[in-house]
Amino acid sequence: MLRLAVYALLAISSGVASFFIANSTLVSMTAGLSVGLFVPVVDEIAQNWGNIRHLWYSLRYRNRSIRVSTSYLFKIYVDGKYLLIRGSRYRTQFQPVGGVHKVSPQGNATLSAMGVTDDDLIPLDSVSYGDLRIRVPGKKIFQFFRWFDSRQGREDSPWREFQEELLATGILPLDKFPHIMHNYLGREVDRIRYSPWAESLEILVADVYELVPNQEQEDALRQLAATGHPDIVWASSQQIKRRGAIAGQPQTIEISTHSQRIL
Repeated sequence: MLRLAVYALLAISSGVASFFIANSTLVSMTAGLSVGLFVPVVDEIAQNWGNIRHLWYSLRYRNRSIRVSTSYLFKIYVDGKYLLIRGSRYRTQFQPVGGVHKVSPQGNATLSAMGVTDDDLIPLDSVSYGDLRIRVPGKKIFQFFRWFDSRQGREDSPWREFQEELLATGILPLDKFPHIMHNYLGREVDRIRYSPWAESLEILVADVYELVPNQEQEDALRQLAATGHPDIVWASSQQIKRRGAIAGQPQTIEISTHSQRIL
């Protein structure tokens, strides 16, 4: 952020100087310097756009409380279909394997110092305890995301939900998945919006991972697809986009909106 400010100041100064200088050679030199500095300014803005946006939120909504929910999702893709699992809280809905990040005692202490409180939309129980589904003071949004990006004091692996949802339930054989390989595809941070459900401003965050199965694991996934397990569906990208509907057929399942993040 400091480097961005320095670049911007230099670019502006060079531009102003070229406006007042009469000598054509000096004008060309300062104009060239301005253009040369403008490029890194644009580059820095592009790389830091998320931070700039969160800094703006901290200023604009400094006196508001903002609901923040962070999660991770698994893209599990075999033979042109995506694996979706029945929701644990919304049993009529199918969604990607994954869930809300957990926070450690160290992370809890950091969040408490920021004035962060638990979200009250989902009852706190043994399952939801420690979830990063919280209410953040608006003036602390920038600070919160700096902490979140540091990965200190919070869950930083997608293994837990994979194990709980697919292995502990017996949906996939544990002996075939003693460990997994995955690629990190990226993070989606939604723009702040008003949520009627939460009755507050809200920011949703999702880290997306892609399972990279070995041959034995891929065979196990194909076998799962052939068994027709009641808590699993294999959906095409089109079906996911249409929330479970298939053209020309009665709709038999509902797919969550956030499932589109894995496409």
